[in-house]
Parts: sequence; structure tokens; C-alpha cells
Amino acid sequence: MYDQTRAQQPSDQPPGPAERRAPGPETLLPSDERDRLAQRLQEALNNFAGSPLKALEEAEVIFDEATAQLTSALAERRRALHEGWQNHDPEAQSNELRHAMRQYREITQRLLRT
Repeated sequence: MYDQTRAQQPSDQPPGPAERRAPGPETLLPSDERDRLAQRLQEALNNFAGSPLKALEEAEVIFDEATAQLTSALAERRRALHEGWQNHDPEAQSNELRHAMRQYREITQRLLRT
């Protein structure tokens, strides 16, 4: 669709708010938690040469914590999505279903890319 306002703007002008890209997908874990787990994993890797078994055991604990937190976050995301499209009035249902489908697709594709 032709945008007259955009067409009249000089080409060296930065894009307006409507033209800016949306932020990337929402993260499943809070950044401070991801950072904490990553730091602990890096410490385990750094300690591997001096204490391989202890470092490996710590890496396993970190892995277990990360998978448990991701599983919990995914279950919560599924619950919220399900509630978002379940039991809505039929008039708004088409948009709700479309939004939910897009969210399921994006999350599943992210999981498959990992």
C-alpha cells in the first residue's frame, strides 16, 4: 500500500516509530537467570582441568536446572496461550485463534532450531 507520508520524507531521515522493527521473540527465561546459569557453566568449564569430575557434576546440575526452568517456562507459556483463545466470544475468536497459532508456531520453530 502506498504511504504518502513516507514517500514525502527525505531518504536520509531515520524511520518513524511505525517503520521500526518489532523486538525479537520474548525470552523464555529472565536475563538475570540466563546470565547466572551461563556464569556457573563457565566456572565449571574453567575448573575442568583441575577437577574434571567435580566440574562435570556441576555442569550436570546446571543442565538439570536449565531444563527444569525451561520446561516450567514452556508449560506456563502454553497455559497462557491456551487461556488466550479458549472460551472467547465467537466474534473475536478468529483474531484470537490467529494470534495463538502465530505464537505456537514461533515458539515451536524456536525449539526446533535449537
